[in-house]
Parts: sequence; structure tokens; C-alpha cells
Amino acid sequence: MTLGDKIRYLREVEGSLRGLDRAMTQQELVRAIEAETGSRLSQSYLSQLEGGARPHLTNTTRQLLARFFKIHPGYLVSDPEGYSPELQSELRHLENKLDLWLISGAERFSRDPELEQALLTLARHEHSRECLLLLESILETPGLVPRLTEVLRPKPEQAANRVGHRVGTRKQGAVK
Repeated sequence: MTLGDKIRYLREVEGSLRGLDRAMTQQELVRAIEAETGSRLSQSYLSQLEGGARPHLTNTTRQLLARFFKIHPGYLVSDPEGYSPELQSELRHLENKLDLWLISGAERFSRDPELEQALLTLARHEHSRECLLLLESILETPGLVPRLTEVLRPKPEQAANRVGHRVGTRKQGAVK
């Protein structure tokens, strides 16, 4: 991941944390940094960093951004080509990226607790990629989504009817 990618990602997360439901703009970030730290950073400098025209930060800027985003300053460097923080297979690396993306998505949907929980549950699953591929198969099978919804997530009145029906059936069977 390049330095520019990391800064864009941090703007995305910060926007979500601040309830914007979107990434902070560069200008919003510059204003927030000045308001909250008293230090200045120009929007054009930030744009050059994100665009790759400036591949490195000054130490002062690295410290400022690390303090503002509450991250370790060492995060704010570009990763070497092919770098991976752990020894892992390419598929596991892809799955880790997917899980981070799902967690970021969950943060963006914090106002919808059910969706947020569903995304977090998927991200925590050991085989989240496989789960998404299974979901694709479910969606492409005609009539399967409504049927699974009816069975796995019934409306309260449907669930009550099923329980009552089962109890009534057992009682009738016992009387015979």
C-alpha cells in the first residue's frame, strides 16, 4: 500500500468515525487538523502526497498526521512492493484485505445495527471470501432468497404461527 493509499484510507475511516458516512475531503481534513492541533498543513501538499507526486513525508508532517489520526508514525510510509506483514498465502492476504474492507463497511453503516452486525460477522468468519461466493450462488438461484428469508429470518407473526402449528399438530396427534 502506498503512502497516498494510506492517507486516503485514513480520511475514509476518519469521515466514518465523525458520522459523515463518507471520506473526509482533503479540505475538511486540513481544517480539522488546524482546529484540533493548531498546526497547519496545506491541501495542495496533502494532494501531492495522495497523488504520489511527493512519495515521502517530512518528519514534522508524519508526526502531525500520526497524532491527528491516532496511529503509529511508522504506518505513514509506503510499503515495499510485495510486502506482507506476515508469512501467509496470497489467498489469506486477499481474505485479510476483504475482512478489513468489510469492517470499514460496517463502520459506515453504524446507523443500521443489523447490517453493521452482519458485515462484522462476515468479516470475523474464517472463510469470509467463501461466504461471499456462497451468497452469490444463493442470489443467482431463482426463488432461494425469499425461501431462506422465510425459514431463517421469519417475521415474528410467522414464527409464532409455526410454533403454534407444531404444538397443535402434536396435541392432535396425541389425542388420536
